[in-house]
Amino acid sequence: MPDFSVIPSIDRLRQRATIRALEHRFGGDATVDALRHAATVVRDAIGRGDSSLETDNTVISRIEAIALARLGEEFRPSLEPVINASGVIIHTNLGRAPLAESAIERMASVARGYSTLEYDLGRGIRGRRDAHAEALLCRLTTAAAAVVVNNNAAATMLILAAIAAGREVIVSRGELVEIGGGFRVPDVMAQSGAVLREVGTTNKTRAADYAAAIGERTALILRVHPSNFRIEGFTERPELAELTALGRRFNIPVAEDLGSGHLVADARHPLASAEPSVTGSVAAGVDICCFSGDKLLGGPQAGIIVGREDLVERIRRHPLMRALRVDKMTYAALEATLVEYAAGRAAATVPVQRMLTMTADEIRGRAEALVTRLQAAEGWRAKLVSGVSAVGGGSAPGVELSTWLVAIEKPGLSPDALEERLRGLTPPVIARIEHDQVLLDLRTVLPEQDEILATLLSTST
Repeated sequence: MPDFSVIPSIDRLRQRATIRALEHRFGGDATVDALRHAATVVRDAIGRGDSSLETDNTVISRIEAIALARLGEEFRPSLEPVINASGVIIHTNLGRAPLAESAIERMASVARGYSTLEYDLGRGIRGRRDAHAEALLCRLTTAAAAVVVNNNAAATMLILAAIAAGREVIVSRGELVEIGGGFRVPDVMAQSGAVLREVGTTNKTRAADYAAAIGERTALILRVHPSNFRIEGFTERPELAELTALGRRFNIPVAEDLGSGHLVADARHPLASAEPSVTGSVAAGVDICCFSGDKLLGGPQAGIIVGREDLVERIRRHPLMRALRVDKMTYAALEATLVEYAAGRAAATVPVQRMLTMTADEIRGRAEALVTRLQAAEGWRAKLVSGVSAVGGGSAPGVELSTWLVAIEKPGLSPDALEERLRGLTPPVIARIEHDQVLLDLRTVLPEQDEILATLLSTST
């Protein structure tokens, strides 16, 4: 007969220093649940004749190990940091933009205590939450007013709901796109209460098409950034200035959903010819414009709306504004990020901008150092190969940034198995596979992670 008497009681187990440490870390209730589970597993093993569980010490050690593993799994956060070596800068699956150090510090400062989220220090009374970041956004975009919501899809819907609910919005058929996560422009318009009025064809829409569609029910002309969708060849699209002139002629507001939030109006920027800038749209006469905070801007997830003061005020007062507003952490990170742009140092301090402007030669030096470390480590093969990085996040599709990649091999492991092994490290390393090679692109690895990555790989088995 199996001897179950070697299994100690839960009370006895809780007297042990190891278990007391678990209770301190995970709490008493969770630890007791884990011990009961572990005791049941051990009881089943003894019942099956497991010869390794014949003494008190072996049984207790097994119970403690099982309980620790269960608690670790239950309490392990599902959201954890990773090293992005994929070469995709704005990687939606990996949280899009890493924040600038100043944004992280500002968030920590605000999170530690109370803040002026809705308090007017000057007058000592309740203030406006939606006033935060407005001055900086107006300075950087030259718009008259600004407001922030929780993402750009929300910004688009709020603009439509506040300005065009129950009336028509004119949109080119070539801009009725679906982007990542099932975000469809027609669906958002329907939810806002606006009525879609399609003009032109998929590949060709002219200003005359918009003009012909304007009628008594027209509330808005909408231009939508096509994100990662492109039509090439026999195409035509009116210049933004043509649409704004048309809007002024018929006294119809023109709105633009820019999506990516490219703030840098510099002809030398790598995306100057690939992405329209917010300042360029405002200068072209757009009445209202929205864009993301966590794409090319490189800040937190947010939908930013800038434009005419009267239109922004209508948006502020709409009932949906409360449902879509952002919290103090978003404002803290966004304002700190905008300060980096206003101070002229974003190219060096905002990670997304730094990655975009990093030269292939800069990356090569870092990649060579990693190759050297891996070649000296047992069980690794590594070499330098040329390649390209991607912008990602639906921004600048087709734009390829020259880079240098580290191709790695581990004898006995297929590329798929090695890539899986990298994802199992702590922190996980996200690579990519091309032409049966596992590749690491240091463009998207933060410089301060270089040593961590090298040590992690060279010491892994």
